[in-house]
Amino acid sequence: MDEVYQRIRREALKIVAEYPPPAFYREHQAQTEYASHFFYTDSVVCKLRSFVRKRIDNDFGHGLAHAEKVAKDAGALMIIEGQGLHFSKTLMGRQIRMAQCAGLLHDIRRKLKNHAREGALYARKVLSGYPFSDEEITHICMAIQNHEAFGAMVESKTLEGTLLSDCLYDADKFRMGPDNFTQTVWDMVSFADIPPQRFVSLYPKGMAFLERIRGTFRTDTGKTYGPQFIDLGLAIGRELYAYIQTTFPAYFLENPDSAGT
Repeated sequence: MDEVYQRIRREALKIVAEYPPPAFYREHQAQTEYASHFFYTDSVVCKLRSFVRKRIDNDFGHGLAHAEKVAKDAGALMIIEGQGLHFSKTLMGRQIRMAQCAGLLHDIRRKLKNHAREGALYARKVLSGYPFSDEEITHICMAIQNHEAFGAMVESKTLEGTLLSDCLYDADKFRMGPDNFTQTVWDMVSFADIPPQRFVSLYPKGMAFLERIRGTFRTDTGKTYGPQFIDLGLAIGRELYAYIQTTFPAYFLENPDSAGT
């Protein structure tokens, strides 16, 4: 990674450390801990995790670490929402498993155009060898296809399918909070070999996208806690932008439209 990016990333990590973790993890500690335990002990999830680990690209911010975080949080969201709907123990277990499998697979085709649709098609082939019914595979694939923001939605005919899709979406967008500035951004600029000047010129556009995401959460739990993830990301992003303006002013002189944003 370019020395300039290394300096900016070190500052980003310092800034992130000054902020508290999102309230979601504190106020739903029991559900997040159970989801994590399920993730590491369920035989089906473990088998798929091993499969994904060998096939997912890890060099552009949406690799295994990202998929695992999304899978765990999708499971936690499913627990919270399922408890509110009084899911049976059996149904809850199936829904958590599907949420976590969808999380593991959702970016498996991230480098392809229309990666959500391509990922859904790929997931259907992979999951044919797993103990899911045809309907459950359809629900997982639909969730993967629906995880991108501002795209056309494929609607489910069942409550369980809709909830699975919404939990995956919200868990994925949770990553646009502090996580965005600890790992994702730096992996992406490194992979794409984006010059620092170009990064600076694109920065305001990226912040505006975060603001748009704030109002898109889908589950009741996501609507409650998701905006805070984004607000933390925006606050971190603004502090980091101020640091870049002060430390690397020449980049702004070369990109006058971005100065002062």
